[in-house]
Amino acid sequence: MFGNAPREFPLTTAIVLIPNFSMIALTSVVEPMRMANRVSGHPLYDWRLITVDGEPVTASCGIEFRPTATFDEASNLNTVMVCSGIEVYNFANKTLDSWLRRMDRKGADIGALCTGTQILARAGLLNDHRCTIHWENLAAFLEEFPEIEVSTELFEIDRNRFTCSGGTAALDMMLNVITRQHGYELAVQVADVFTHERIRDHHDHQRMSLPARLGVRHPKLLSVIALMEQNLEEPLSRTGLAREAGLSTRQLERLFRKYLNRSPARHYLELRLNKSRLLLLQTNMSVIDVALACGFVSASHFSKCYRDFFGRTPRKERGLPPLAEIEDTKKV
Repeated sequence: MFGNAPREFPLTTAIVLIPNFSMIALTSVVEPMRMANRVSGHPLYDWRLITVDGEPVTASCGIEFRPTATFDEASNLNTVMVCSGIEVYNFANKTLDSWLRRMDRKGADIGALCTGTQILARAGLLNDHRCTIHWENLAAFLEEFPEIEVSTELFEIDRNRFTCSGGTAALDMMLNVITRQHGYELAVQVADVFTHERIRDHHDHQRMSLPARLGVRHPKLLSVIALMEQNLEEPLSRTGLAREAGLSTRQLERLFRKYLNRSPARHYLELRLNKSRLLLLQTNMSVIDVALACGFVSASHFSKCYRDFFGRTPRKERGLPPLAEIEDTKKV
């Protein structure tokens, strides 16, 4: 199981960097290992960076990283991590998939940082395993892999599979691993050096709480918004929302106007549109499928609402020409 006490030192980890990977996820894994070595005075961890073609790869922030090993050079590994970031839905590499499956057969723990969960899923390495992924990519992941059990936890460790939601969650995952392998005292020392005042466990939430995100603490208003977020594909009626919160529809309207300066319908619509944008950018779902997944009854109504809110149509969001242009092309 990933995180068990090691039988030998150092534990060797290969981190596969996918184009546009998240640099904060990478450093949040490497730095705890480096600091554990430094604080303990022993080489507890070793790591290698690999790219799929052996060439330098650029993170989503624009900084280029050079690999320190190739697939062939990375042998006798204890752990393999796939680190990716934006545009992961466009990435596919059979060589990587084959290598990951080979490392699995050799007994390595296989895991993912941030959106790397999607790469493991496509390689068939998450079947019958619980996993997590960054909250922005959760809806897209559920659409592509409905059969895989996915959570909203900070990180998940399921036998020899581990996944991390990304960002600083990777730091907490590694501090938990250091605790398991070398004791709480060392993990606290590492966290202290990084001025990380609390080691979160996997049950902590990925996102800030609703009160923190909205700057609102009215319990009934928050309960309604939570209901909205849980029911985007099949939106609840205003009457239904009010009834669940123990309010009249007039009271519901007043709460939203007072605290958020908008109507319940407007807030609900914006939640659905924001979800639709993530699906448009992170999946290959058709526009009508995105519309239906976000509670819109027709592509035309969805397109109008999307354009009014974001200033561009769903097709424009994807860099596609308008349908009218396609029809004109067919006539030529």
